[in-house]
Amino acid sequence: MKRTVVAIPLLFLSLLSRTPYHIDEISIDGPIGPAYAYFVSDSVKKAQADGANALLITIDTPGGLDTSMRIIVKSIEEAKLPVITYIYPSGSRAASAGVFIVMSSDVAAMAPGTNIGAAHPVTIGEKLGKEMEKKVTNDAVAYITSLAAQKGRNAQWAANAVRKSVSVPADEALKLHVVDFTATTIRELFAKIDGKKIGKANGTYILHTKDAVINKLTMSFRNRVLLAISDPNIAYIFMIIGMWGIFFELASPGAIFPGVIGALSLILAFVAFQTIPVNYGGILLILLSIILFILEVKIVSHGMLAVGGIISFVLGSLLLFDTSSASYNVSWTLIVTASVLTALFFIVALGLALKVRLKKPQTGKEGLIGHSGLVKDVNGDKLKVFLDGAYWDAHSDQKDIKTGDTIIVDDVESDMLLKIKKEE
Repeated sequence: MKRTVVAIPLLFLSLLSRTPYHIDEISIDGPIGPAYAYFVSDSVKKAQADGANALLITIDTPGGLDTSMRIIVKSIEEAKLPVITYIYPSGSRAASAGVFIVMSSDVAAMAPGTNIGAAHPVTIGEKLGKEMEKKVTNDAVAYITSLAAQKGRNAQWAANAVRKSVSVPADEALKLHVVDFTATTIRELFAKIDGKKIGKANGTYILHTKDAVINKLTMSFRNRVLLAISDPNIAYIFMIIGMWGIFFELASPGAIFPGVIGALSLILAFVAFQTIPVNYGGILLILLSIILFILEVKIVSHGMLAVGGIISFVLGSLLLFDTSSASYNVSWTLIVTASVLTALFFIVALGLALKVRLKKPQTGKEGLIGHSGLVKDVNGDKLKVFLDGAYWDAHSDQKDIKTGDTIIVDDVESDMLLKIKKEE
């Protein structure tokens, strides 16, 4: 009886002190690039550090960069805890690079109304020859089939997803053993995978997910910034702001503010270009447009340099990102708007510049030419005239000029010597 009385409190204390089974959750929602690669890698390390029993990755992606995908796959492979991928919610997809990530996970699941597939590699920013494209495809096939075979999934379907760009919905993916489970909600998924054994390099894990506590992990500020500027439209806007800032600084030296904003924007744009593939021909065309615009301010070309700059700008914008990949397109609306604003700016700017150039100078030596004055003294060839509130020395080829005559400045020969003629 005494033993029972002692055992009950001890059992109660042990239940209270038992660490609840908890799962860290992250989401991939968009094109896969360096920001998501760093996020997944950091999340795996954080989940291991905070004692999580597993990591859940919900996925909705059209694909992305091969290098970023391989970083994510490597992080999943090396994780010292089970990693679960779940194509969720309904309407989501795991295409291209997303297929590789799902295939590499320890548990793969899909929600109804989702699809997986179409993993044929797409070259972005460059065109490959047939032989090189074949090598890239074969490499991708070998990689995805090894991942599928390692996790006991349909390796043949995985190869077809790369070679033939096949894609299947959730129910068919389950029948073909492309994924392990289908579930409408995360809780339903956790109930289905409860008790499943997962073999990892560091040991075997048994999932106890039915009543698991979910801990949602969020991106760090650095990764959020990187994700934001990795959007091709944002990168394009930064490039435009940077271009105009530098142009205004060079056109009006000493303004400072446009130059600072322009430099910062260009740096952010080039950081973004490191994370998303760009066509360097497009960058060169846009840089050429900047040079032509600056030259238009410095050289009288009657607008020809500006026209060339606008054409170069439009072509560069169209070629900047590879339009064959929907994930890396710049909005046509944005390109048209930027191009129209650029054209309008230079039409106005060139009109004002031409007006200034044609306008007669109002100051300096050139400003005196054509002004009228009064002869105050005549001493042989030396004349003294009163002009614009000051006395000036003057001379003239006309010999009949006398005191009191109204004259017009014909030329300015030195600081205080004018050449004049009688006003007719």
